[in-house]
Amino acid sequence: MKTVTSVRVVGLTGGIATGKSVVSNMFRKLGAFIVDADKIARELTLPGSPIIGELVSRLGADIRSGDGGIDRKRLRKRIIEDESARLLLNRILHPAIIEREDALVKDASAPLVIVDAALLIETGSHKRFKDVILVYAPKPIQLQRLMQRDHMTEADARRFIATQMDIEEKKKIVNHLIDNSGSFSETEKQVRRLYALFST
Repeated sequence: MKTVTSVRVVGLTGGIATGKSVVSNMFRKLGAFIVDADKIARELTLPGSPIIGELVSRLGADIRSGDGGIDRKRLRKRIIEDESARLLLNRILHPAIIEREDALVKDASAPLVIVDAALLIETGSHKRFKDVILVYAPKPIQLQRLMQRDHMTEADARRFIATQMDIEEKKKIVNHLIDNSGSFSETEKQVRRLYALFST
């Protein structure tokens, strides 16, 4: 990633169902430019993407959707049940995601750029940033939110959460924390404080 003196680039991550997207949107509304790794991943699995052939050949034809893209629900089920498939998926997708992230950062004109990525720490990408924010919620809240949001059983939700690094371990690595276990306004106050800090 090129260093641009007029632009501050910050990493943003969190656990499943901790509210990372909510926080990302708060930063966007304040004026930050958001580079969304999940959006990039979705684009990479749309029909016509050159990476689909490798995904299908390595992970099986059953993950292909009817329109020629990737069936994200089937893929998610697969990586919950099969750790080797999850690791393989990451090895295929993440270099392409990082390449696209860097291109978007390079072209950004806003003074603050937030790179929003769920697996920022797991992939080692956090090392690219001086500042990394973790959107945090304790595991019981994380579990409850995931079950409600995705209509999952508790067993499936626990397995899905286990595909990421433990949220308490992530806390030890980052240098900024947003606790999203409280009210919307409490989270917003924390976002505004960090936005002001990064804008100085």
